[in-house]
Amino acid sequence: MRRTVLILAAAVVLVTPVALAQAVYPEKIALPNAFAPEGIAIGTGNTFYVGSIPTGAIFRGNVRTGAGAIFIAGVPGRAATGLEYDRGRLWVSGAGTGKAFVYNARTGALIREYQLGTPPATFINDVVVTNRAAYFTDSQQPVVYKVALSKSGAPGALSSIQLTGAYTHVPGQFNLNGIDAVPSGKRLLTVQTVTGKLFLLDPRTGGTTLVDLGGYVLEDGDGILLHGRTLYVVQNQLDKIAVLTLTPGLTHGTLTRTIEDDDFDVPTTIDRLGSRIYAVNARFGRTTATDQAYDVVKAG
Repeated sequence: MRRTVLILAAAVVLVTPVALAQAVYPEKIALPNAFAPEGIAIGTGNTFYVGSIPTGAIFRGNVRTGAGAIFIAGVPGRAATGLEYDRGRLWVSGAGTGKAFVYNARTGALIREYQLGTPPATFINDVVVTNRAAYFTDSQQPVVYKVALSKSGAPGALSSIQLTGAYTHVPGQFNLNGIDAVPSGKRLLTVQTVTGKLFLLDPRTGGTTLVDLGGYVLEDGDGILLHGRTLYVVQNQLDKIAVLTLTPGLTHGTLTRTIEDDDFDVPTTIDRLGSRIYAVNARFGRTTATDQAYDVVKAG
């Protein structure tokens, strides 16, 4: 009897570390030094992608293990801010280049490159992909760019959507930033950084409606994430994520809580895997010549 108990105990000792290892999701995942990240996208399984603003390089990692490496090397003339994964493709906003890039998310091969805006009066900031189109914000112009998609999600024709309605552009400032869509793709939500306002956008007409947040101002609003009627908005310099509950028509919202984390260091964009929220620490204005460390934080 004693020998049996010892064998069972040994088996428990052997099995437990494996079970624990399978359940571990690191609180922080280190990115390469001097990477200067901004956007994040969760792909299939536990795979995530993060882009480098100054080089356009893409880091690919695993949120369960924390392991990762440079997936797509930086190239002169490219940049990366907002990212979106869709049907095996990685969509990348090109910041001040005015470009957008579409990569094969498995091989890293460039599928398509678009010139959206004309430098220097452009900053392609973020992207959302729906069943029929990809939409890009330009923080320097009162416009949203649209790339039509085939039924399989392949990129097609480029067009622009001039904004009308409640939206007021502020020249010389950071305007539209994060963007997301309802599942049907018929309505978009986007935040204006300089004013802290949230807008509902009809992509068919360019018409915008101000979302009433009951007086709450999305100061330093950056990346956003819509999950059902819950909207997450990163407030980068404030080191927090506002969590809002929207009405069925998305015209009103109520702040229900904020997510704050000691590991936040100017988070910019977020994505979701199950109940977990992952944020990129861009560290705008906080790095030094000898401190160029960056990471991804599990925030929820």
